[in-house]
Amino acid sequence: MKVADQVRFVRQNMKKNKTRLFMTVLATAMGCAFLIVLASVGFGLQKSIVDKMIGDRAVTAIDVWGKETGGKTVNEMTDEDIRYLRGIEHVKAVTYRNHVGQLLARKVDGEAVPPGGTIAVDFEAETKADFGLSAGRLPQAADEIVVGYNIRENPEQAESGNEAASTDRSKPKQSSAKDWIGKKMELTVTHYANGVEQRTPISATIVGVTKEPTREWNKDNSVYIGEPLLQRIEAITGTQLGVVVKPDPSGEAANVPKPKSPNDPRTYRQVQAFADNAQYVKGIGEQIRSNGYLNHSIANELKQVNMVFLIMKIGLVFVGTIAVLIASIGIFNTMTMAVTERAQDIGIMKAIGAHPSAIRRIFLLESGMIGLIGAAIGILVSYALSFAVNKTLPLLIHSFLEEQVPADFRFSLIPPLLTALAAVISLAVAVMSGARPAKRATKVDVLRALRRDV
Repeated sequence: MKVADQVRFVRQNMKKNKTRLFMTVLATAMGCAFLIVLASVGFGLQKSIVDKMIGDRAVTAIDVWGKETGGKTVNEMTDEDIRYLRGIEHVKAVTYRNHVGQLLARKVDGEAVPPGGTIAVDFEAETKADFGLSAGRLPQAADEIVVGYNIRENPEQAESGNEAASTDRSKPKQSSAKDWIGKKMELTVTHYANGVEQRTPISATIVGVTKEPTREWNKDNSVYIGEPLLQRIEAITGTQLGVVVKPDPSGEAANVPKPKSPNDPRTYRQVQAFADNAQYVKGIGEQIRSNGYLNHSIANELKQVNMVFLIMKIGLVFVGTIAVLIASIGIFNTMTMAVTERAQDIGIMKAIGAHPSAIRRIFLLESGMIGLIGAAIGILVSYALSFAVNKTLPLLIHSFLEEQVPADFRFSLIPPLLTALAAVISLAVAVMSGARPAKRATKVDVLRALRRDV
C-alpha cells in the first residue's frame, strides 16, 4: 500500500467514531496544554527575575578590592591601575569612591544640614555606569553636586520617628531631598593656618538626588562631588582628600606620617569596573585576576540562579509529562477498540497480500495523528492561557494583595523550544500507546477475521 492510501484509510477510519476520537484528542490536548503551561511558569519567572538582575547596575559591576604586588596585597588603586582597567575590552566604565578626609559642615538656605560624608567621584564615568538617581541629573559643571536620598533626615529624629509612627499618623511627612534641586549648598572646609583654625565656605548647586536605598537601614546622607570641587578643597587644606592637619605644639606627632600633598600621586578606593553586558563580567573578572587584581562580582552567582531555574523547569516538565502519560491511556484504549472493530478490514488486507509492517504502520500512523492533533490544540490553548495569566494575575495581585507588579514582569513564557518539546513528547507517547494495538493487528488470523471472530 502506498503512503497516500494508508493516510486516506486512516482518515476514513477516524471519521467512523467521531465521539470517541474527540474525547481521546481532548485528553491529549489537555495533557499537552498542562505540560506547556506548567513549564512556562518556570521560563517566565526565570526571564523576569534574571533579566531584572542583569539590568541592575550591581550585576554588571566588578568590585576591584585589591591588588597583589611584590608579594603584598594593597587595597588602593593608582592612576595606572584605573587606565589599565578602562582599557580592557567590554569595560564601559571604571568608577571609584574617595571619601573626603573631614566632615564638612553643610547648609542650605542658611539652615544646617544633618552631618554626613562627602564622596568624590568621577561623574563622567558614573554617567556611563548608569549612576542611579531618583530625581534631577548628574553634574555637568564644576560647581554642581548630587545629594543622598536621606540627606534631610536627622538620624536621631528618624529613630524616634519610627517608634512613634504607629501611634501618631497625623505628623506631616518629612521633606524630600528632591525639593532642594536647583538650590545652593554651602560646604565649610576646616583647615589650619599658622596654628589657627580657619573655616572656608565653598558653594555648589544641587542638581540630583540619588536613588532610595533598597535596604531601610542603609541611609544615604552623603554629598557627591566631582574632581574640580575636590581640588578646591585640597587647595584650601593643602592635603590630599582635604585631610585636616592639626598643629601639635608638644611635638608628639612628629613620628606620625604626614598626609599626602595634592601634588602626590592620587590613589583610589572602592573601585568598580562595569561591563557593557553581563555575559562579559566573568571573563573580565578572570582576566584582571590573572594580572593580580583581586575582584568579586555577583554575576558569578547568576550561574547558580540559572541552575536553580533549570532544575525547576525540568521538574515542571516531568510533572507535565505525567499528564500526557495519563492521556495515553485513552489513546491505548481507542486503538485497542479500533483493532477489534476493524478485524474484518485487517483480514481483507492480509488476504490481498498486505505486509504486516504496512498494517502496523497504519495503526501507528493513526495514533500519531491523534497525538499531533491533540498537541496542536494543546499548544493553542496554552498560548491563550499564558496570555490570560500575564494579563489577569497582576490585576488580581493588585486588587487582593495591594501590591504592584512591574509592567514587564512575565509570570508565563512559552519559548519555541518548549512547544517543540511538548509536541515531541505528545507524539512519542501517542505512538508508544498505539504500538501494542498495532502489533496485535498484525497477528489477526485472516479466516477468523473474515468470520468477524477475533
